[in-house]
Amino acid sequence: MSILDETYTLANGVEIPKLGLGTWFIDDDKAADAVRAAVETGYRNIDTAQAYGNERGVGEGVRTSEVSRDALFVSTKLAAEIKDYDRARAAIDGSLEKLGLEYVDLMLIHSPQPWNDFRGGDYAEGNREAWRALEDAHRAGTLRSIGVSNFQQHDLDNLLRGATVTPHVNQLLVHAGNTPSDLLAYCESRRILVEAYSPIAHGAILKNAEVRGMAERYGVSVPQLCIRYTLQLGTVSLPKTANPEHMRSNAEVGFEISGDDMDTLRDLRDVDYGEHSVFPVYSGK
Repeated sequence: MSILDETYTLANGVEIPKLGLGTWFIDDDKAADAVRAAVETGYRNIDTAQAYGNERGVGEGVRTSEVSRDALFVSTKLAAEIKDYDRARAAIDGSLEKLGLEYVDLMLIHSPQPWNDFRGGDYAEGNREAWRALEDAHRAGTLRSIGVSNFQQHDLDNLLRGATVTPHVNQLLVHAGNTPSDLLAYCESRRILVEAYSPIAHGAILKNAEVRGMAERYGVSVPQLCIRYTLQLGTVSLPKTANPEHMRSNAEVGFEISGDDMDTLRDLRDVDYGEHSVFPVYSGK
């Protein structure tokens, strides 16, 4: 069985494919082709966000792909700047309209803080308001499952104080060189599934000699090793690519990393994100 056929089950019983396609940095006019190519390759999990500016293209790709809508798992994210109920409700409707879909399988709050104040001020109340809007849309059936992204434990605890639904998912920066073990364990204890974005560390990991040596030992590429690592952590892996060849090779991860090598990868701390360090999530905050 291919990894593309394997799923996890969220706390509410919804199944989510273990490997997905991330679409950050894929232009709106190229997104439909990327989604169709991914679906043709066997991907069933497609991840976008309001902030990516490509929901229209992603939705077109979903609607014009060769498989039925109910065979696909489509995620999007509420813009990080939206921290009140009314704007969140309007933005949820806006995403459905842009995507051209009657429902979305998963919608996340993109960040606990607006990007221009990442890990900054106190948005506790605003996050509870945005969450209430997601809960209402979930209750109405337009969002099959709901979650968060980039939330630390205290951000989750804040939501849980007033929530009627525990987030089904927390999408985090997870890769060899950045493994937030305590947060992963906390999420697991709350039955919050973690999705790993940038599993290849935005390419930064490709230069790491230790990781390259390990990949050679397994007879795989560095991206394949890194994707397999996030899967063995028990997360959904969301490598981003518009390249059909990379989509195929990213899914060829049917090998097993040994316990010792998992420990080595988990303990790695050396990553230079280069030009991507300008983005808040990679800035080390």
